[in-house]
Amino acid sequence: MAVRPDKKQRLSVYLELDLKRRLSDFADRRGQSGSLVAEAAIASFLSPDADERKEAAVTRRLDRIDRSLHRVERDLEITSETLALFIRFWLNSTVPLPDTAQVAARAKGGERYEQFIAALGRRLSHGTKLQQEVSEEVASQEH
Repeated sequence: MAVRPDKKQRLSVYLELDLKRRLSDFADRRGQSGSLVAEAAIASFLSPDADERKEAAVTRRLDRIDRSLHRVERDLEITSETLALFIRFWLNSTVPLPDTAQVAARAKGGERYEQFIAALGRRLSHGTKLQQEVSEEVASQEH
C-alpha cells in the first residue's frame, strides 16, 4: 500500500502522565487537537530557526533585565545623593550642644531613633513610597 505524500503519517509516542496532561490542557485552551499542538511543537523543535527564536527570546529578556537594572542604579544614585545632601544640610545647620546638654540630647535622640525605626518598618511593609509621594506632589503643583 503506497502512502500519498499529502496524507499525514501516524506516530505513536509515549508521554509522561504530567506532560500528556499539560498537552491536553494547552490544546483545550487553544481549541485545537492534541495531535495538532504536538505536530506544531515537533515542527518548531526541528525547525532550523528554533535556536534563533530561542536566542531572540533570551535577548529580549536580557534587555528587559538590563533596563530594570539601569532603573535600580538610577534610583540608588538618587537615593545616595539625597542622603548626602540631607547630611550636609543637617551638619551645616545644626549647632553643637554644650556638654551639659549632651546626656539629655542622647536620650532624646535614642527615643526619636526608635520611633523612626518603627515608622520606617510600617512604611516599608505597607505604606506609600517616597517616589510615589514625590510624583503626586509634582503632579499637584503642575495643576
